[in-house]
Amino acid sequence: MQEGKKKIIYKALANASKRLRGKKSQFILGAEYDIPSSVISDIERAVKDPQLTTIFKLSSAFGLTPSQFLKELEKELPEGFSVSEE
Repeated sequence: MQEGKKKIIYKALANASKRLRGKKSQFILGAEYDIPSSVISDIERAVKDPQLTTIFKLSSAFGLTPSQFLKELEKELPEGFSVSEE
């Protein structure tokens, strides 16, 4: 996958995570769901590709299933975005 497309995905994940976290601090969210606040910070700064287990924990923290969380991420992607080389 192209680096540019990865960055778009990371930014979409960052935006979705910030939006869903709302006013709850990264520290509190991390403490409640066993996610280091540094990992949450890296995700929200679009510099980290989280592990699948982290996606599951974040989903739970946001009261969503993993598939619902990915749908929220998709809302942040540009219209018609695709990772395939067309």
